Amino acid sequence: MFGMMVQAIYMLVDTAFIGRWVGGSALAGLGYVFPIMFIILGLTFGLGSGVTTVIAQFIGQNEKKKADNAAEHSLLLGIIISVFILLIGYSQGDHFITVQGASEEVLGDALKYFHIMVTGSCFMIISIFFRSILSGEGEAIFPMKVMAIGTISNIILDPPFIHFWGLSGAAIATVLSQATVTFIFIYMMFFRHHTYIRFAFNDFSFNPAVIKLIFKLGIPASLSMVIMSLGVSVFNRILGTSDAVAAYQTAGRIEHLFFLPLISIATALVSLVGMFYGNKRTDLVKKIILYGISRSMIITISVSVLFFFFAENFIPLFTKSDEIVDLAVSYFKVMVFAYPFVTIGLNSGRIMQGMGVAYPMLVVTSLRVVVISAPLAWYFTRVLGKPLYFVWLAVLISSMIASTISFTWMLTILKRIRTM
Repeated sequence: MFGMMVQAIYMLVDTAFIGRWVGGSALAGLGYVFPIMFIILGLTFGLGSGVTTVIAQFIGQNEKKKADNAAEHSLLLGIIISVFILLIGYSQGDHFITVQGASEEVLGDALKYFHIMVTGSCFMIISIFFRSILSGEGEAIFPMKVMAIGTISNIILDPPFIHFWGLSGAAIATVLSQATVTFIFIYMMFFRHHTYIRFAFNDFSFNPAVIKLIFKLGIPASLSMVIMSLGVSVFNRILGTSDAVAAYQTAGRIEHLFFLPLISIATALVSLVGMFYGNKRTDLVKKIILYGISRSMIITISVSVLFFFFAENFIPLFTKSDEIVDLAVSYFKVMVFAYPFVTIGLNSGRIMQGMGVAYPMLVVTSLRVVVISAPLAWYFTRVLGKPLYFVWLAVLISSMIASTISFTWMLTILKRIRTM
């Protein structure tokens, strides 16, 4: 949680620097690039969660060599994804941004930022796979320290780089910090052998079954995140104006910081449920599920109260535009009621993944984004002519329905494994 939190703090500082020093147009450009970068992150994090589950289950089965081999396969996968992203990013980047409705003024800034980020995306992708490997073995302190180093270096580099090169400088600072993180992971894991997992590529033997297992558990999570990214792109299109997009993306970055404990608990549940399930300790599976969900709900209620009553106090820290502030505050006034449902759905999906059932996450995400929230938001604003407030209402309705389905699905699977 703390490792992810320092990264999120960087994102907020980055947003504040860009919003107040460069301007609303640059902030909107960042908003148009974010869905594309989130697709890359989604693909990587999703497959990374598959790696985490596979390694955790192998360790739970006392199969150390298989766990090592799975880690080696994951790094090979990371390299392949990096090359693929680089090719697609340079050939289709401008299309991805313009299709969201970006103006000519915003497009120039967005493309400069995007091309630099895509060039350095290999560092981000490889570092995520390293973190997934460590999560699978239950190591949390080491990646937290490495991420803290990367974030601090990013925050230090941001002011001078943004001052001289604007939005492009922010991207350069990000890539340099991600490269630092990647090289630290490589040094500590390959040369210092700091972790339980060991890499021995001289004895590496490619096993399609391992890749198949990673894909089986990771692809549904990847596609879920890709669908969410595409949903953000659709929402950018529905929102229409640069101010609305800037408000939507700024609010999303702020809430991401406060959702990190929830994301971290859900991530930990993948590892713990995977290990206990691999060891056939269904009693511990049930115990850790109750513990994780109850603590998540306490955090969620606290965050919801904070956002509902104090959003108008901290939004102005990130922009000078009154219009962006008002739109972002209206977002929080509605979305706080969705947070408990989002928490339940998030944990349920990760719990099912830990038990080796990943596809419900994809089904529920597709239902929430493709079937309910995006069409409903479009209907409210473009057909009925309702204000942007109703876009947030569409997200609330979809979260309530999808999370109820996800939780019920998780209970059904849990009941089935307890009778095995």
